[in-house]
Amino acid sequence: MTNTILFFIAGLIILILGADLLVRGASRLAAAFGVSPLVIGLTIIAIGTASPEIAVSLQAAANGQGDLTLGNVLGSNIFNILFILGITSIVAPIVIAKQLIRKDAPIMLGISLLTFTLALDGNLGVVDGMILLFFLIIYIFFALKQSNNESKKVQKEYAKEYAQKEPLTTENLVSYILFILIGLVLLVLGSNWLVESAVDIAKALGVSELVIGLTIVAIGTSLPEVATSVIAALKGESDIAVGNAVGSNIFNLLGVLGIGALVSPDGISVAARVLIFDLPVMVFVALVTLPIFYIDSRISRLEGGLLLSYYVTYVIFVIMRATESPALPAMQLFITFYAPITFAIGVALAIRSMRTRGR
Repeated sequence: MTNTILFFIAGLIILILGADLLVRGASRLAAAFGVSPLVIGLTIIAIGTASPEIAVSLQAAANGQGDLTLGNVLGSNIFNILFILGITSIVAPIVIAKQLIRKDAPIMLGISLLTFTLALDGNLGVVDGMILLFFLIIYIFFALKQSNNESKKVQKEYAKEYAQKEPLTTENLVSYILFILIGLVLLVLGSNWLVESAVDIAKALGVSELVIGLTIVAIGTSLPEVATSVIAALKGESDIAVGNAVGSNIFNLLGVLGIGALVSPDGISVAARVLIFDLPVMVFVALVTLPIFYIDSRISRLEGGLLLSYYVTYVIFVIMRATESPALPAMQLFITFYAPITFAIGVALAIRSMRTRGR
C-alpha cells in the first residue's frame, strides 16, 4: 500500500509539472505569433490547467475504467467551484467582471444540464461524446469571437498575466516546442502512474473507482486550477481567478468527458447513484454561481465560506456512502434541508449587499 501511495503522489507531481511545462511552452509560442493575451488565457491556459484531468480521464477511459473518468470530471467540477472559488474568495474577496462571467456562468449551467440529460440512459457513448465535442468547438469559437468585445479592464488584466512576449528566434522556438513535447510526455507518464495507483488504492480500501475519482483524483488533478486562481486573486486579478475555474469546468464536461466517451470501448457507464446524487450536485453547484455572479457581481468571504461548507459536506457524504455508514440517512436528511436553506440565505445576502452598495 505504501508503494502504491508513493506512485500516486509521484504521478500527481509529474502530471502537474507536465501541465506547467505545456502551458508555459504553448502560451509563449502563441504570444510570439501575436495571439492576444485574452485569447491565450481563455483557451490555452484553460485547456492547459485542465490537461491533468484530460490525461487521467483518457488513460482511464482507454483502460475501460469509465467510473474513474466520470468521477474525475464530476469531482473536479464540484471542487473547482465550491473549493477553489470558496478558498480564493476567503483569501481575497473577488469582484466579478460582468462581461466575462455573465456569459460563461449560464453556459456552464447549460452544459451541466446537457451532460445530465445525455447521461439519463445510464451510458455516455460515442454519439454523446460527439455531441459534447461539437459544443466544445462552438464554445471555443464563441470565446474567441467574444474576446474582441471584452472591456479594457479585462484585457489589461489578461495582458498583465499572459503578455510575456519574447522575440521569435530559432532558439526560443525550439525551447517552446521542447516545453510542449516534454510536458505532453510527462502528462502521459503521470496519468499512467496515477490511474494505476488510484485503482489499486480503491481495491485496497474496498471502495469503488468512482469514489476515488470523485475525491482524491479530482482534487489532485485540480491543483493547477487551485494555484492559478489563488495566485490571481492575491494579485487582484479576479477575472482570471473566476474565469479559470468556470472555463475549466466547461472544458472538463465538453472536452474531457467528450473525448473519454469516444475512446472508452463500451462507453462510460453512469451508475444510478450518480444520476440520483452526484450529477444533480454538479448541476446545483453551477446553479449556485448565478445569484452570486448576477445579483452581487462579487464573491464575499461569507459567500466563499458557504461554498467551502458545501464542498466539505459533499466529501463527507461521499465517504459515508462509500463506507455504508449507519449515519448516512441522517446525513441525507441534513443535506436535504441544508442546501436549499443556505442557498436562499446566500441569495438574500447577495441582494442585501447589492442594495447596500447602491446607496
